[in-house]
Amino acid sequence: MDEFDLLMKLYHGDADAYKQLFVRYYSPLVEYASQFLPDEDAEELVQELMLYIWESREELIIETSLKSYLFTAVRFRCLNAIKKRLYHERIHNLIYEKIKDRFDDPDYYLANELAEYIRKAIGELPETYRETFVLSRFGERTNVEIAEKLAVSVKTVEYRIKQSLKILRIKLEDYLH
Repeated sequence: MDEFDLLMKLYHGDADAYKQLFVRYYSPLVEYASQFLPDEDAEELVQELMLYIWESREELIIETSLKSYLFTAVRFRCLNAIKKRLYHERIHNLIYEKIKDRFDDPDYYLANELAEYIRKAIGELPETYRETFVLSRFGERTNVEIAEKLAVSVKTVEYRIKQSLKILRIKLEDYLH
C-alpha cells in the first residue's frame, strides 16, 4: 500500500492501516530519535507520536509525504525534549547552588534536629512556664514587662524562667554534651 492510500485509510480510522504505519515506520523513527536521545526516551517519544497520529488522525494536515511528516515530527519532539531536559538541569543546578553548603556542613542537619527538639521541649512546658519563657527568650521582653503583661510579680517571672530552663536542660541533656 502506498503512502497516500495508507494516509487516506488512516484518516478514516482503519486500524489495519495504522498497524501498517506502525510496522513500517516505528523502528526507523526510533533509530532516528536515538541520535538525539537515549534509546529508552527515543522509544517513548516515538510511541507518543504514534499514539498522537492515531488520536488526531481526523485533524492531521500532512502537506508533505507521510514519511517526511513523521521524521520532521520526531526531530521537533526530540529538540523539545532536549530543551526540556536542559531547562530541568539548569533549575536543578540553581537549586543545588543554593543548598550545596548545607550538604557540606553535617552540623546543619544536627542543628535542624536540635532546633526541632528544642521547639518540641518548649511546647511541652507547662502553659504558664511556656508563655513566660517564650516572652523572655523570643519576645525579647524584660522580666518587668513580662510581669506587667501577665499580671504577676517579677519574682514569679524569674521563677518560671528558672524552672523552664531546668526542665529544658533535663529534656535536652543528650544534646547538651
